[in-house]
Amino acid sequence: MSKHRAVLLFRTVVVLLALWTLGTAVPAQAQLGLGLVPMRVELHMAAGQEYSGTLKLSNQSNAKTRIRAEVLDFDLDDKTTPQFERDLPQEASYSCKKWLSLNPMETEIANGGFLDARYTLRAPADTKQGSYNCAAGFTTLPAAEQATAGMGMRMAVRVVAAIYVVIGSPAVRGGLKEFKLETTPPAKDSKEAGWQAVVVLENQGLMYFRPTGKLEVVNDRNQIVETEDFASLPVLRQRSQRFIFPLKAHLDPGHYKLRARIDIGTGEIQQGSADVTVDQPTPAPVAH
Repeated sequence: MSKHRAVLLFRTVVVLLALWTLGTAVPAQAQLGLGLVPMRVELHMAAGQEYSGTLKLSNQSNAKTRIRAEVLDFDLDDKTTPQFERDLPQEASYSCKKWLSLNPMETEIANGGFLDARYTLRAPADTKQGSYNCAAGFTTLPAAEQATAGMGMRMAVRVVAAIYVVIGSPAVRGGLKEFKLETTPPAKDSKEAGWQAVVVLENQGLMYFRPTGKLEVVNDRNQIVETEDFASLPVLRQRSQRFIFPLKAHLDPGHYKLRARIDIGTGEIQQGSADVTVDQPTPAPVAH
């Protein structure tokens, strides 16, 4: 008797869009066949309140697709990469995962079809004022007839909607904390290392925020050599978040200034700067 098994490859897609967009109808890479709208939900609720809404899934593959729903925690790491997991213990105090339920938990979508997935959030009556975050994830599985079709390799896709819930009226508190200049590996077809500027923002309050603003790199002649916009990433409550700016300009050895102007949502422009140094590259060792 032969045993059949299917090897599943897993891939998470549209993660950054889940954090950056406000529900734009963007498919999760058309060739992978799964779309989700909206990919970010922002709500104001009162403690003890219940709220229900829908997320629209679309199957753009060439076959019937089975979907499994799951509630998730999320965080951003120090490379600004979103981490969506079933359990992130460090997020327990800030997560709305236990408030969230999804329906249906598992179903099939016909080729070209749509599904309205219903979500419900029930904030406990003793919830303290502040912002909370969690996510709704949807992962493809083999359809029932595919699961018994024998040996094979299939791509599994997860799309995610990030959910932010604000309880009460927490104030936004935070701002610029640190500036750095870091080397990066040489680009393709280059022997020289590159540079990235890093700005660390600190959220001291109970409310998440998304900064808007610009970073400037200024040389020792007070000339602006590069200007970059802050990405629309959330700084979650009570933590610091790195913002990374890969620099396009070539930086000769010397002294520079990193200068930032941001608004974290209070309407007040914050400014900060730091002096940094680009060292002379170390010569490569000579082979003997």
